[in-house]
Amino acid sequence: MTKQNERFGILLMIITTVVFASQDGLSKYLATEYNVYMVVMIRYWFFAAFVISISSQKSGGIRRVAKTKSPLLQILRSLVLVAEMCVTILAFTLLGLAETHAIFASYPLIIAMLSGPILREYVGWRRWLAIFFGFIGILIILNPGSDIFSPYALVPLGGAILFALYGLLTRYAGQYDNSSTSFFWTGVIGCIAMTVIGFNFWDPVSKADWSIMLLLSASGVLGHYLLIKCYEVAEASAVQPFAYLQLIWASIIGVIIFGEQITTNVVIGACIIVAAGLFTLWRERKIS
Repeated sequence: MTKQNERFGILLMIITTVVFASQDGLSKYLATEYNVYMVVMIRYWFFAAFVISISSQKSGGIRRVAKTKSPLLQILRSLVLVAEMCVTILAFTLLGLAETHAIFASYPLIIAMLSGPILREYVGWRRWLAIFFGFIGILIILNPGSDIFSPYALVPLGGAILFALYGLLTRYAGQYDNSSTSFFWTGVIGCIAMTVIGFNFWDPVSKADWSIMLLLSASGVLGHYLLIKCYEVAEASAVQPFAYLQLIWASIIGVIIFGEQITTNVVIGACIIVAAGLFTLWRERKIS
């Protein structure tokens, strides 16, 4: 299907954000019961199986899809994503879903900020202004200098920086390899890395929690499948703004399921970050 059905693409993106927010809720629960590395490892097992299955169906099979002109770059970007997943899931247990996602929503602004020095892309004064206001929003959420400031709030910021770096490395890898190749390396290298790490932190899993583990893994596979289909039917610039809905769904899950409380500074800061991010996406779409 060609990229011409923008409404369907937006619908797929909205559904994708619901799936990923649900996945984050499951990740938070499991990470409070079991070691984070083990949870991420099991997620990667299913992710790798999905990637290999998709790759085997393409022309030329796995051998052709796996062929890369930049293996070291592919390994690096895959390991950065592994680190981001571990850091972000840890943040879910330390801060909760709502505050973590509020801070994590800054990653498009970090990408815009770093795209100049890393990718040599032009960043105009309007986007720099949006980046500035976005980081004002982060400071409002972090609330440094107050009695309620928690150094744990820096953990999701670290996750956002890692995810932004992953996005930039993926863009850079796109100069050498196609998206299918990058997707394959992301799943396989991540699986290998997390299996090496995760087995050292294995905990016995109850039968009930195995069901949740399987649901978590299935949601990850479904989310990535929907995202692929989303970008097949609509331009990324058209659907990307709707990715911010994940912040809303995750916050709802955090409040209803986990009893989280969303403070005023988090709401104000998140609104500023999202507004700045949407403006940055709009500028990119207008310039391109």
